Amino acid sequence: MDPIRLGRSIRALRHRRGWRQVDLAEACGSSKSAVSRVELGRLRGISAGALAAIAEALDAELVVQLRWNGEELDRLVDSAHADLVEQTIRRLRSLGWETRSEVTFNVRGERGSVDILAWWPAGRVLLIVEIKSRVPDLQAMHATLDRKTRLGPIFARELGWNARAVGRLLVIGDSRTARRRVADHAATFDAVLPTRGPAVDRWLSNPSATGRFGGLLFMPSSRQAGLRRQVRGSGGSSAAGQRQP
Repeated sequence: MDPIRLGRSIRALRHRRGWRQVDLAEACGSSKSAVSRVELGRLRGISAGALAAIAEALDAELVVQLRWNGEELDRLVDSAHADLVEQTIRRLRSLGWETRSEVTFNVRGERGSVDILAWWPAGRVLLIVEIKSRVPDLQAMHATLDRKTRLGPIFARELGWNARAVGRLLVIGDSRTARRRVADHAATFDAVLPTRGPAVDRWLSNPSATGRFGGLLFMPSSRQAGLRRQVRGSGGSSAAGQRQP
């Protein structure tokens, strides 16, 4: 992302609307000085969430690119994400949910896609599942999840799913870094996604059509899960050996 080109693009879109910098600042919940710095290409101290909010206020979309070893990074990230999607779908289906993956939508001009859309027929409960191999920018993530939860009942009707209740579930690849980032922003996550650990599985096993559900689930990759099983198996064999006379 070229900071100078980004700033010029923001300024051009602002001028197209006939807005002053203060008008854009009010629309995106930022400050005039922050908008001015962005338009000058001075992004130090400006979060990705703030940039995304500025873009959204102008009906634009912020795209941030990280490059590493050509296409290797894309393959690495895609494989981790696909692994988590596959594991989550298996888990949901084993509990009785119907699932659809990569569901795209276009509702009154609002476009996007849902990693997993899940349906509990008995209680007519719709579940919006967002998969992240790493903890992303929090402001942008929560805004996106809110939007998908709000629009979910509308585009789910195209599948014949007329929801009485809508829940949201964020699945994050398990790592020390991910858990530390969530802990660092505990108040934010507690407000939006308060259900954790075994309580998530209990709700998924018997979702209620009353109230709101927001869950956060750390999920190890298939490779991590396999290594953990090996460690537990080795530990059990060792302990059994030590008990023998």
